[in-house]
Amino acid sequence: MATTIVRDSDVNELNDPPRFKFGEKVKSKKVVRNDGTFNGRDIGEVLVKKGEVGYIKSINTFLQQFYIYAVDFPERGYAVGMKGREIESLDNPLPPKTVPVPEGGETA
Repeated sequence: MATTIVRDSDVNELNDPPRFKFGEKVKSKKVVRNDGTFNGRDIGEVLVKKGEVGYIKSINTFLQQFYIYAVDFPERGYAVGMKGREIESLDNPLPPKTVPVPEGGETA
């Protein structure tokens, strides 16, 4: 019987270097629950709350498509594997998005 792997994106992150570096300070962009891969915790149990701060401990890959960042959360006493879209850098924040000004230079 064939198994179908469902990918949640057509993008292969491994074509580019990792977004985050070892030791970089990051913040969780979402609540992360145990999907069954975190030993010693129940499936569905909250592992990380939105806004919690951690540090990149290691960088691995998953499904030959994604970088998985082991983020050490010192206040929790453990590290959690997270995708890049689930965290944001506090050391190197992205520049704010700019709104294009219409031709003529006037805004409403």
